[in-house]
Amino acid sequence: MALKRIILEMGAGNDLHGGDYTKAALRAVQDALHHSSLSFIRALNLDIKQMQVAVTIGVQQPGLVDAERVRTSLPYGVVTVTVTKGGLDVPDDDGRDTAVIASAAIVVSFDLP
Repeated sequence: MALKRIILEMGAGNDLHGGDYTKAALRAVQDALHHSSLSFIRALNLDIKQMQVAVTIGVQQPGLVDAERVRTSLPYGVVTVTVTKGGLDVPDDDGRDTAVIASAAIVVSFDLP
């Protein structure tokens, strides 16, 4: 059998005040999840515990994302999280506050014949 990508879902999230990269990342993941319904899992009688979930988060400061918090926010599957440079930081006019925008890509795969 071979690992096959079944779905790719994208989302965006932000923290408008406070510059919290993890909060923005979690919101991006939730946005992506709310665009999906994995009804095929039941329809094909697949074991949800065998689902492989690869999450990629893009933010301007990857080292400030708590990847473990992102990983544990997903309800099912074997989850891996990669944080990379991406997203967007938008400073306010006086430079005292930054809006953090994160993007998330979630790939769901199963080992299929």
